[in-house]
Amino acid sequence: MQLKLAWRNLWRNKRRTYITIASITFAVFFACIMLSMQSGTYDRMIDNTVRFQTGYIQLQKQGYWDEKTLNNSMELKDSLLKAVENTQLVSTVAPRLQSFALASYKEKTKGAFVIGTDPAQENKITNLKSKLIEGAYLQTGTSGVLIAKGLADYLNLGVHDTLVMISQGFRGANSVGKYPVAGIIKIPSPELNNQAIYMPLAEAQYFYAATSRITALAIMVPEPDDMKVAQKNLEEKFGDTYDIMSWREMMPELVQNIELDRVSSQIMMYILYAVIAFGIFGTFLMMTSERHYEFGILVSIGMKRFKLMVVMLAETILMGILGVLAGCLLSFPILLYFYNNPIEMGGKYAKVYEQFGLEPILPFSLDPQIFIKQAIVVLIISLLIGIYPLIKIWQLNTAIAIRNK
Repeated sequence: MQLKLAWRNLWRNKRRTYITIASITFAVFFACIMLSMQSGTYDRMIDNTVRFQTGYIQLQKQGYWDEKTLNNSMELKDSLLKAVENTQLVSTVAPRLQSFALASYKEKTKGAFVIGTDPAQENKITNLKSKLIEGAYLQTGTSGVLIAKGLADYLNLGVHDTLVMISQGFRGANSVGKYPVAGIIKIPSPELNNQAIYMPLAEAQYFYAATSRITALAIMVPEPDDMKVAQKNLEEKFGDTYDIMSWREMMPELVQNIELDRVSSQIMMYILYAVIAFGIFGTFLMMTSERHYEFGILVSIGMKRFKLMVVMLAETILMGILGVLAGCLLSFPILLYFYNNPIEMGGKYAKVYEQFGLEPILPFSLDPQIFIKQAIVVLIISLLIGIYPLIKIWQLNTAIAIRNK
């Protein structure tokens, strides 16, 4: 009975109800937009870093991460590779031999990050083939290399030009080689885009005199949330012989930067919530003031204050639910569009992003937690503010309320 009465009361004064619901709707709308941008940026940053640099998990020789040299590389055995691939919650495994070299073309030279890898497995992790902007993808059994666009622009070379590389190989061996450029790729990570060279694994092993050796196995999982369980499964099988490290352990600076940015974003969200709270409180204040006479009449003809408070609370909950649903429905198509079409930053904004090592793109997220969290927070704010009319009803003086119509 009280719920039915509350529903009818909402539409007895449509203008008042629309104003209240609109304030909640736009509160949810702006909160969802802001949180979606924040979550999308973090997800994109982590995904690019994980795919192109570490993988979600790496299996390494013990001590390699403390001193990342080829002398701490490990021998790649088929039995080890198959055992890792067959581990529960491991989706893809790519063997990598990573080191540095001086890359040169004509009169220009620059330090480069060389990644020797299995072309097919690497493409499963990084989707590297789709990043190709010129030339052809890596081929096993050939000496052609892929060079990142930033490095190619610096050296002023193109497809089919010959790249000269000089480095120090396994156990101090001199490493010198000439390699044709098979293709040019554009990598989402600006830092890596300015220095990466991809080679077939066998060719990299030959260049560094590290036959049958790799620096790590890059391991991917079906979903990011599967990482902890997958890491535990790998530690149980290989923990006594190898180091099993997650991307969080390998890149603590990235984790710290995200947490620091998350704190500053939370402050902005609290400010937004404060603005939301004042906006909703204003509508509730207006609603209570307009209905003072109505409350006085209802109490004077015998309606118990408690039941009237229940009706008001039901009205508050109904308006909160309607506002939250409207805000989520209004924001979803916009977030869906920008999720599929991220905003590309240009001009000086792109340069600022690249200075911080970020891809100059503003992505959005469609994580259901965005809508759920904002819905819960705004609904709680509405309910807390809804206490105000309940207090007014409890303190109501019926004679004054009726006389001051």
